[in-house]
Amino acid sequence: MFDTLSDRLADTFKNLRGKGRLTEADVDATAREIRIALLEADVALPVVRAFIANVKERALGAEVSKALNPAQQVVKIVDQELVQILGGETRRLRFAKQPPTVIMLAGLQGAGKTTLAGKLGHWLKKQGHTPLLVACDLQRPNAVNQLSVVAERAGVAVFAPEPGNGVGDPVKVAKDSIEYASTQQYDIVVVDTAGRLGIDQEMMQQAADIRDAVHPDEILFVVDAMIGQDAVNTAEAFRDGVGFDGVVLSKLDGDARGGAALSIAHVTGKQIMFASNGEKLDDFDAFHPDRMASRILGMGDMLSLIEKAEQTFSQAEAEKMAAKLAKGPKEFTLDDFLAQMEQVRKMGSLSKILGMLPGMGQIKDQINNLDERDVDRTAAIIKSMTPAERADPHIINGSRRARIARGSGVEVSAVKSLVERFFEARKMMSRMAQGGGMPGMPGMPGMGGGPGRQKKQQKQAKGRRQSGNPMKRKAEAAAAAARREQQAQEGPGGQGDSPFGLPGGGEDFELPDAFKKFMG
Repeated sequence: MFDTLSDRLADTFKNLRGKGRLTEADVDATAREIRIALLEADVALPVVRAFIANVKERALGAEVSKALNPAQQVVKIVDQELVQILGGETRRLRFAKQPPTVIMLAGLQGAGKTTLAGKLGHWLKKQGHTPLLVACDLQRPNAVNQLSVVAERAGVAVFAPEPGNGVGDPVKVAKDSIEYASTQQYDIVVVDTAGRLGIDQEMMQQAADIRDAVHPDEILFVVDAMIGQDAVNTAEAFRDGVGFDGVVLSKLDGDARGGAALSIAHVTGKQIMFASNGEKLDDFDAFHPDRMASRILGMGDMLSLIEKAEQTFSQAEAEKMAAKLAKGPKEFTLDDFLAQMEQVRKMGSLSKILGMLPGMGQIKDQINNLDERDVDRTAAIIKSMTPAERADPHIINGSRRARIARGSGVEVSAVKSLVERFFEARKMMSRMAQGGGMPGMPGMPGMGGGPGRQKKQQKQAKGRRQSGNPMKRKAEAAAAAARREQQAQEGPGGQGDSPFGLPGGGEDFELPDAFKKFMG
């Protein structure tokens, strides 16, 4: 959704690179480009004005003029201001002191309230709660049936005593659901209410009556992130008419400009609490302003990726796999490869996973064009092999490849390519498990500059022929000595003493806290 905005901001910051200091004209030009980018993204004008004023004030201040790298300092300021207009800190749900906690969903028809009720129920269940979904949308055709289906998929209970389709009193259903939840030991009640095509008095009155009947601990306003500025107008009208405590953005995976998401928290004064970015039940999570700002600026979202990995991967399985790889590459079989691939697939869409990595905005088109079915084809090829072939792919000859290709419905070349890629992956994973790092990246400890590579380079150097001409041999020796002296002065990374090429020896290089637990 924020691709266009991200591209415009990236182009703007490119113009600042390499400048030792920023003039007032540079800041004005940058602010103008950012203003255009935000307006094109459909961000509300009052939000744009406040944002640009804050950025300019800070960019012309001491924190930039005294900075060693002014361009990076401006990016940091834009990042911090984006976090502020997105709501600042992450807002958590308020739970009742005495269960059940009542959460009321409200919003226009078509915003995705019913589907979102199922996603919220599924999310709460994963958090250890026992939610109950309540069908209070008794006007929209099949709304009750839809909620029942969504609740079944989410594995949560539903309270739907009325058939809907215009039959039943939604206020009575809401009131009865609280008593039912108390007797059946449900600790959270999620009330799905009716919407309209636009704000009207009847919808406002019904929402107010349900609010007064159940006294919700949280009223969440569900807004379609694709409808642009009208989302802000609707939110303001609902805030003034009924009131709400937080915002839920649905359809955040759409291709609209997304300005509503950047505007709604600042305009209404109510924070975005959750975001839905897909059709699956797992495409839903708490909204983190700092992580969203990082994504918009193309810096990735590693914390969300780590959280997904922690929820998906078993620690015991990871340790077992590491121990197997440490024994030697032959211990890692195609069965293990398939298991690892299926674990990654559980994390969600590959394009979304890759999109969370820093710098992936540069290959955005390739990521968007990824064929998710390639994973299924790879799994089909492996499952078409015999147990012996999976354990030792070296035995796969021409006739076996033909049989596997027929069984999996692919070309013979695809089978051959998979086996070759598996051998390469096995070598790399084994080397990483033994502390050798990834091959092909010399000059970085643990990343291909290990002893094995150095010995290989030394062997190659020993085998090098010397010239038979004494004068030429003397010149070559002098040149080699000069190179060694230069390398000794520069250090292994090429800049100062740092193997990472960081100025000043890299003493200030620090991994994020979230990564430290993965480093032993």
